[in-house]
Amino acid sequence: MKYSFLLILSVLTFSAFGQKTVPDVNISTLKGETVNLQDYAKNGKITVISFWATWCSPCKKELDAIADLYPEWQEEYDVELLAITIDTQRALAKVPGMVESKGWEYTILSDKNQDLQKSLNFQTVPQTFILDKDGNIVYDHAGYTPGDEYELEDKIKELAGK
Repeated sequence: MKYSFLLILSVLTFSAFGQKTVPDVNISTLKGETVNLQDYAKNGKITVISFWATWCSPCKKELDAIADLYPEWQEEYDVELLAITIDTQRALAKVPGMVESKGWEYTILSDKNQDLQKSLNFQTVPQTFILDKDGNIVYDHAGYTPGDEYELEDKIKELAGK
């Protein structure tokens, strides 16, 4: 009964305020250092979080497409993109080489135990979230179709008030 009440209360809170923040979950840098996602969420910038994996072709296509636009997004909208791989420990060794060969200028983080993925409650990648400057999740999108990066830019532009 207590659990049901808390669940109802959390749903009502989410509905009443219409905002959801990123969970307080630790993830890793590619060097193995532990970081908390909230530190990035509360950086005062519009933050794009893109979950991906080395084995996911649509993920790589999305990050490649965004790479062409990202320098402009940084300059125009003060955006930070976190590319968070869900690759397991075994596949994680491939990530640095792939990132370097692709020339991605993103902050690359690892959710190798899928703790963050579970907290955000999604199953497939690519999965993209946009956080406002206060760290609230204001947009999310699953999958990738060419051109989705422009929809993402429209959302970012709206958040930036431009």
